[in-house]
Amino acid sequence: MTNHKSYQFTLVLKNVSEKTVDLEDSLYEAGCDDALINYRNGAVYLEFDREANSLEDAVISAIKDVRSAAVDADVASIAPENLVTESEIAKRLNVNRQTVSLWIKGERREGFPPPVMRLSEKSPLWQWNDVVIWLFENKIINDRKILDNALFFANINAALGELDKKARDMRHHLVARIAY
Repeated sequence: MTNHKSYQFTLVLKNVSEKTVDLEDSLYEAGCDDALINYRNGAVYLEFDREANSLEDAVISAIKDVRSAAVDADVASIAPENLVTESEIAKRLNVNRQTVSLWIKGERREGFPPPVMRLSEKSPLWQWNDVVIWLFENKIINDRKILDNALFFANINAALGELDKKARDMRHHLVARIAY
């Protein structure tokens, strides 16, 4: 008997659009029959509810399935996103926003991680994995799986970004060679 659980996550796709011919059929035939395809603001994304032994197995198998589709689909990133607002932190933790605000200001605990983007705007962004590490270290959350999942999502998105960067560098190199 297998120890499968159901894992929910979203893969944001690239190289395809809502106008891609046979996109739905191709993804379905590639094994993405446990995903709901969505289109928003020009983006294509798949909301998975995948059975697997672990979150890692579920995500990696879904990425492989997308890449094996007959269309030229690839994975740009995985959600939930690593960049979060104060409101999103509160929502993910099921606490009120004022609690998060007190952490950020250092009025409830010291050492909340600094934002990494939009530093001068009203809605700065934090890296979720940094927030979760802080929460775990301060014993606000005790579930090690939350920490492991946050680190996994951050690492897989970094790896996907690095693959994308290498592909861009390779294209640039090839174009440069052809031009000379």
